[in-house]
Amino acid sequence: MHLSSSSEKIFVAGHCGLVGSGVVRALRDSGYHHLVTRSRTELDLLDQAATDAFFAAETPEFVVLAAAKVGGILANDQFPADFLAQNLRIQSNVIEAAFRHGVKRLVFLGSTCIYPKLAPQPLKEEYLLTGPLEPTNEWYAIAKIAGVKLCESLRKQHGVDFISLMPTNMYGPGDNFDLQTSHVLPAMIRKFHAAKGTSDAVELWGSGRPKREFLYVDDLSSAVVHVLETDEKRLHAAAPGGLMNVGVGHDLAISELAEAIKKTIGSSNKIVYDATKPDGTPRKLVDVSRLFSLGWKPEVSLEDGLSRTYSWYLKHVDLAASKAD
Repeated sequence: MHLSSSSEKIFVAGHCGLVGSGVVRALRDSGYHHLVTRSRTELDLLDQAATDAFFAAETPEFVVLAAAKVGGILANDQFPADFLAQNLRIQSNVIEAAFRHGVKRLVFLGSTCIYPKLAPQPLKEEYLLTGPLEPTNEWYAIAKIAGVKLCESLRKQHGVDFISLMPTNMYGPGDNFDLQTSHVLPAMIRKFHAAKGTSDAVELWGSGRPKREFLYVDDLSSAVVHVLETDEKRLHAAAPGGLMNVGVGHDLAISELAEAIKKTIGSSNKIVYDATKPDGTPRKLVDVSRLFSLGWKPEVSLEDGLSRTYSWYLKHVDLAASKAD
């Protein structure tokens, strides 16, 4: 059942994160103000009993599951058990509670890392489970695949309206810029900004050859709202199993991204690639025909998105660092 009234109650799990905060903004901008949120200290989604009690008390009609343990290659490599176990528990607790308490529609947010490392390009939804995963993030990917399959199995067995959206690489205001745990784009912003005005070279992992697709957070958020509002028949026709990719439909090499970020920041620093570090998946362009067929399209260009993200970084991350000094 689709979202059709501003009075319907919507629970956004993970509202403090990059994606969740964007979804909250998009819902409010679209006139939905009956939103329910809980911080991690208010509700531990790793706790099954607490999660179930929350659903029993609040009875949300719609759920957006954006809560997850996330990180880049380094974090995935260092904490594989955490990435697998914690994401499995969060997903199972929220999805099963939503089923038990009669949620009308749930949107589960995953990642395009669920697809095989060497799958044909662009990545179609039907390529899921057709080959080995990228080893550097397989733990997170396996957890997200389990979430997709839990939604699909409940949909198949009980007829629930649970949808899985797999966004490509996300970025934007509110991103994680910690060099130990961040993804490639925010890490680059931090590195180039730190080196600006010095003679230091900016060292980047890998060869610079892998290609990636980047989706601005507000575009993903608009896709979530669009899916929540789409009639169930149209949604089922576009994605019979409930799985859809979210992306922009084109990608660029990591080296090209580095040059774009360098330009955005106004850096003149030399770029050096450390080829001893892993590249990850060679390419991860996604097929977005299912979602595009429903009338959604991204609106924010990479140039504009990088500019907005860097402005946010200067006001929040860099300003906070300078005050701490």
